[in-house]
Amino acid sequence: MRDLERKIVSRTIRWFFRLFIQMDDEELVKVPRSGPLIIVANHVNSIEVPVIFTHLYPRPIRGLAKIETWDNWLFNYLFTLWQVIPIRRGEADLNAFNLSLQALARGDILGIMPEGTRSRDGRLKKGLPGVVLLALRSKAVIHPIGMYGHESFWQNLRRFKRTPFHIRVGNPFSLDAHGQSLTREVREQMTAEIMYQLAALLPPAYRGYYSDLSRATETYLRFAPGVANNLTLASDRPNPAP
Repeated sequence: MRDLERKIVSRTIRWFFRLFIQMDDEELVKVPRSGPLIIVANHVNSIEVPVIFTHLYPRPIRGLAKIETWDNWLFNYLFTLWQVIPIRRGEADLNAFNLSLQALARGDILGIMPEGTRSRDGRLKKGLPGVVLLALRSKAVIHPIGMYGHESFWQNLRRFKRTPFHIRVGNPFSLDAHGQSLTREVREQMTAEIMYQLAALLPPAYRGYYSDLSRATETYLRFAPGVANNLTLASDRPNPAP
């Protein structure tokens, strides 16, 4: 019964967004049908979660969201229906971490927005390192997804104007610590390497904190044979740092 409810709600929300959004979502076909997989995406405003969930349905996707979101009756209903994992920000939430590992162990897709909060203007903020520990512990592949163009959605909605919503799906990769201790510096470098892969999917004006792709390193990233590094896909990329 719950599966039928998810199907009806997801299709209804997808139809609603199609009325007010000009969707550019052809690249979502690149996302595997199941996990274990970690989707890393940027966070512009509150519409990305329902858009991604409904457009990837019926893939078994889970996500993380701040626990305060459940105070809103609509998001409480949707996030409970979609089995989103609540997380307490500003602390080491072991319960959210363990639930995320369990979801990945079941073969689910876990969606994470490492910025931790909405940028509102679409420009990337500095990423938080939580995704690093999840990726290393679960050994799940990371799949970056960049979204842009919809930063004015709410203003456009009030004017009954449709908003473009572009989705770019990058190439997957995994993390390899090379046996090193996960010091703060190592975790921060891993996080930066993930975020630069995400930034490379966005137009230059949206890259924000990671706008200078020449500063990107790839020390801890591993791509499968024949799979291109996302940095090589950015046509405007300057020469990489040595």
